Amino acid sequence: MNPILGRYKIVSEIGQGAMGTVYKAVDPIIDRTVAIKTINLNLSKQELEEYEARFQQEIKAAGRLNHPNIVTIYDVGKTDQVAYMAMEFLEGRELKEMIADGKLPPTDQVVDIIAQVADGLWFAHQQEIVHRDVKPSNIMVLGGGTAKITDFGIARLPNSAVKTMTGLILGSPRYMSPEQVIGKSLDTRTDTFSLGVVLYEALTGLAPFDGDNVNAIMYATVNTAPPPPSSHNRGVPAMLDLIVAKAMAKTVDDRYQTVKEFGDDLREVRRQLDSARPSVALKARSAPPPQRPAGEAQAADVSTIPLPAEGKLDKAAVREDESTKPLGIAKTFDSFDATLRLASMTNQTGEFEEYITATQKMRAYRGRIEPGSPLAPAAEPVPEKKAEEPRARIIPRFVTPPPDSHEAGPQFPESSGTNAPALIAIVVLSIAAVGLLVALLVK
Repeated sequence: MNPILGRYKIVSEIGQGAMGTVYKAVDPIIDRTVAIKTINLNLSKQELEEYEARFQQEIKAAGRLNHPNIVTIYDVGKTDQVAYMAMEFLEGRELKEMIADGKLPPTDQVVDIIAQVADGLWFAHQQEIVHRDVKPSNIMVLGGGTAKITDFGIARLPNSAVKTMTGLILGSPRYMSPEQVIGKSLDTRTDTFSLGVVLYEALTGLAPFDGDNVNAIMYATVNTAPPPPSSHNRGVPAMLDLIVAKAMAKTVDDRYQTVKEFGDDLREVRRQLDSARPSVALKARSAPPPQRPAGEAQAADVSTIPLPAEGKLDKAAVREDESTKPLGIAKTFDSFDATLRLASMTNQTGEFEEYITATQKMRAYRGRIEPGSPLAPAAEPVPEKKAEEPRARIIPRFVTPPPDSHEAGPQFPESSGTNAPALIAIVVLSIAAVGLLVALLVK
């Protein structure tokens, strides 16, 4: 029989935490699977007061946070031995496990996860809640890629009554901010630093600040600057190096002033990573037909009408549409002049300056053009001479005057319209012959 904790039936143990044990359980009233986080009350009086106060603080903090990237709290309770909190049961993996596998997650997936965590932290910061313990083990990645922040156990609420005990370190040393290490007052920018450390480790598999003991880690956090992530992982773009450096700046004023700015830069990197990939072929290969208003007659789509059998073609059905005929170009069309007008109308004269200058120089050139030059006009074919037909000999004839004519004697031939063209042709041919003879003699 499964043990009972309050009204919840314990199914199995999920893990051990600093404050107690985490169980998988079922709420029998609504048949919902939940995660039960407990705090062990078998402590000294001072420790009990401290841990109970922190537990109550987590309940208050988490109860005010309703965000897709923050784990949801359902219920709280207490028995004689333990205090417990029922929360959303998450099916996924901790980011810590994903990093420890030895095979780093793809860069775009890491950017996605950290950007979602930044969204959750931004929402918490707007409620005046600082997490103060951002680390890979407090980030759960679900099957669909959604990231959720867990464990607000040391979150600072405004006017918090929880006091830090002397010598007690609240937070994980490798992910603490410099001001957290040296004990300065904290604000939301401490979460930005811790999230930058998580991003560095997720990209490289290495902690940016490490050492043999806690003191060495803290010294490195305050005094050393780690090499850029791209020096460990060549798949990291240069822009991520800049983002990590800004998030992990030692001075709070040099960091992102809000974690939202951090997330915005990460999403810009993701956009650039996506744009560098080849586009995927669309399944929709053609647009749907346009919708016509109701009642309007739709013209038949003749492109889908089957053609009739050979010899029975209906010319009226396949009559060519006038709008599809190609447009003719006038013989007087000047492409250079049209280009000038278009460039002037679109304010692109500068882009066509080289073309315009070269064309104007070519048109203004009046020198000799060699036959082999590209500028030489194409030679026109010489028409073949036709064999001259034998001309009919013109014999002058005398016209006998009519009987009633008062003029006597022979008459010269009439200058009729029939003989005039022949005479003109004889004159022209004679002149041409003389010119040809002169040219031959000169040559």
